Amino acid sequence: MKERVALITGGAKGIGRGIALDLAAQKWKIAICYRTSETEAQKTSLAITERGGQAMAIRCDVSDPVAAKSLVAQVEQQWERIDVLINGAGPYHRINLFEETVEGWNEMFTGNLHPIFYLAQAVAPGMKARKAGRIINFSMANADQMISQPDVTAHYIAKAGILILTRTLAKLLAPHGITVNAISPGFIDSGSAPPEELAGVTKRIPAGYIGAVDDTVAAVRYLLSDEARYVNGANIQISGAWGI
Repeated sequence: MKERVALITGGAKGIGRGIALDLAAQKWKIAICYRTSETEAQKTSLAITERGGQAMAIRCDVSDPVAAKSLVAQVEQQWERIDVLINGAGPYHRINLFEETVEGWNEMFTGNLHPIFYLAQAVAPGMKARKAGRIINFSMANADQMISQPDVTAHYIAKAGILILTRTLAKLLAPHGITVNAISPGFIDSGSAPPEELAGVTKRIPAGYIGAVDDTVAAVRYLLSDEARYVNGANIQISGAWGI
């Protein structure tokens, strides 16, 4: 494609930022969506342009279906298309199920699962018309195990739901030349957790070390490549064999 456009939610920092910078080196046009990280979003936009890409940073709460649809329309109006949707945004908190509030419970679904539904509905028409497109959703390692998670129950259910939604979207969109896959990271040094906290979990990882953002970026690069054109509905674990 002469013009390649990606929309990345949660693209201001961490793994989303890493993906954006990798695409920038390949001269993509990249829209990053953020909710609160304005300073980081501006820095990432500058880094994208410095690497040869084009950048757009948009503040949007994608848990709002109207806002999510408007986000897609804004990117398509600016660049006329969206070739890739990467759903990387999603809140997280750790609290015992019986201490969880109704607001906290709902936030895990409205922030992690629902935006993928809203955004997929919004980008699908354009992708169908072009007979091409890639959607990548971020779940979490061990979300497919269906085990008890007393301190992250709602978050865990939402991430398991992402896997079901990914497979459903893949089946519906495959006839139109569109692939939909999931990536499930384990412990990744993305800047969201203190180094000492990550060091404490290393002994639980069979590979013996914490993953890097580049490990996840490499998986995204593969799923966007021509080599992955027949990979659809898959879930790639990036965890060093933790959580399987």
